[in-house]
Amino acid sequence: MTLWRPTLSDRRGPLFQRIAEALADAVMAGELPPGTRLPPQRDLAFDLGVSLQTVSRAYAEAITRGFARGEVGRGTYVRGPVPAPAPPPPADLARPTAGPIDLARGLPTPGHADADLARTLTALAGTNALAGLLDDQTGATEPTGAAEAGAQWMARLGLDAAPERIVLTCGAQHGLLSALMATTRPGGVLLTDALTYAPIRAMAEHLGLRLVPVAAVPDGCLDPDALDAACRRVSARALFCMPTLHTPTTATWSDERRAAIAAIARRHDLTLIEDDVFGALPPERPRPLATHAPERTLVLASTSKSLGPGLRIGYVHGPADRITAVRAAATLSGWMVPPLMAEIARRWVQDGTADRLNATRRADTAARQALARARLPADLCRSDPHGFHVWLTLPPGWHPDVFRLEAQARGVAVVSASVFAVDPTAVPAAVRLCLTHERAPERVATGLDIIADLLRSPPPREQPVV
Repeated sequence: MTLWRPTLSDRRGPLFQRIAEALADAVMAGELPPGTRLPPQRDLAFDLGVSLQTVSRAYAEAITRGFARGEVGRGTYVRGPVPAPAPPPPADLARPTAGPIDLARGLPTPGHADADLARTLTALAGTNALAGLLDDQTGATEPTGAAEAGAQWMARLGLDAAPERIVLTCGAQHGLLSALMATTRPGGVLLTDALTYAPIRAMAEHLGLRLVPVAAVPDGCLDPDALDAACRRVSARALFCMPTLHTPTTATWSDERRAAIAAIARRHDLTLIEDDVFGALPPERPRPLATHAPERTLVLASTSKSLGPGLRIGYVHGPADRITAVRAAATLSGWMVPPLMAEIARRWVQDGTADRLNATRRADTAARQALARARLPADLCRSDPHGFHVWLTLPPGWHPDVFRLEAQARGVAVVSASVFAVDPTAVPAAVRLCLTHERAPERVATGLDIIADLLRSPPPREQPVV
């Protein structure tokens, strides 16, 4: 056992992250060779003057990042240095055709819009409007027709959107940040699913918000009774939710559940922030949550999931008394959307290109979901035929972080449930698989076969120490 004691004064962030980062640096520098037994958690907590829970979280973080391993009854050991990340690949190699199989990144399949983009750029080159696409286009000079195109795109989601109440953003994530800036204040409470879109945690931390998780029913949908109880227990300003193709569970709320959630929000004066980025993918779906409570719902939509992740155009629609603040927040945090992207999105929405690309995306996604159904145990999987993801429940004995590391060792990247859990002490034994990031379906099939084989294997003795 080593007497390792890290220096934390020159690091920033939560204490447990500082300890984990110091451990990672020591491993990479060779100060802690592989196999070294780390100090007992209680001893290190005493030496550093921090709580035992802080050190436990730091060790768990180190295990998750691959720098340490825990052995039940024996302690925590250095696992060995993780290779430094490779430099970013060229754009044409961003989705490799060899090497590790990526079932982690939640991106749509690439390449469907190459010809359409070439055609659109050629058409733009023949106009006299090119100079305007490099000019400032904010306020009264917002890209012409962009909000109208946003309203037309939102109509595909089942929402009757008013162009004057649409804010253009640099993607849905920028829209979400703007919505949070507009509807919450530091020290406030934000309600969300117990398992939720991972970046919401970082956003809440930066905005000084306390995230309060709301439990789901067994089908993965938000529990109205749990929401009502949370509203009575804490003074919350807003609820962030994803009623259609929820990340990570893939669940879609019924129309009745949406009406029930809207009624609770009205009763407790909650602002609803509805993330509908996947809303155009299902050919049939319930009406947006916003149709049940239009006076208090901000809807987020974007072009990235259906048309291409590099087309960074998002739309936020909401009631007049809330959308003005969202517009101000979006301007503060992003100034304006790139006019060229806004023009491409406008043309594609209005000339039918967007609908054709979305239909292609649906067919491709459905084919990949069929690959998963043919290879993974049905009783362990939750998915939607038109969704990007599979939510995979693990057999007894598996911890999701350990499963992720074992899959990684076999050449497949997946995402542990711990990434999505608001409460780090309530992480289900599950992982998320994304079927659409890989360019070739054959690589997806190979990755799924590897995951299926891993599911049939017993879990290793090494488990996170938490």
